[in-house]
Amino acid sequence: MAEPRDGRTVAEQREGRTAAEQRDGRTAPAMPFVHRLRVRYAECDPQGVVFNAQYLAFADHALTELWRELFGGYGEMLAHGVDVVVAEARVRFHAPARFDEELDITVTVAHLGTTSMALHDAITRVCDGTAVAEVELRYVWVGRESGQKTPIPEWARGPLTRRLVA
Repeated sequence: MAEPRDGRTVAEQREGRTAAEQRDGRTAPAMPFVHRLRVRYAECDPQGVVFNAQYLAFADHALTELWRELFGGYGEMLAHGVDVVVAEARVRFHAPARFDEELDITVTVAHLGTTSMALHDAITRVCDGTAVAEVELRYVWVGRESGQKTPIPEWARGPLTRRLVA
């Protein structure tokens, strides 16, 4: 991954942190990532609501956008020779979402382990703030070539830690 001219990573640039701040342990409060999307007709079932499996696709879309903000994109992670795979997924439904409604997906890091991480996605309807669904995903970091689990790299751990909610 190409380093920015000022020596900071993409995530540090976006969050205004320097390597020295990271080394010294100076941290900002955990902040969630919010991605907004509009429900498309093809994502709805014959009942006129978002089909249940689409919520996992929504969570995946939000992860892709979180990676873009933290690391410059999913490809940047792959360029470092690592990837993430889903090891566990859980969806809890609260209210239906329908065609053309806007949804906010608020992503927080719920846990960072040695080789795995857990994300929590709260999906809400924009027009009235109604909780639509919650998605909990556990990812395992793997070597891109080997497919074997690998420790979360330090270049990724720092930005993810700043998203960690206790």
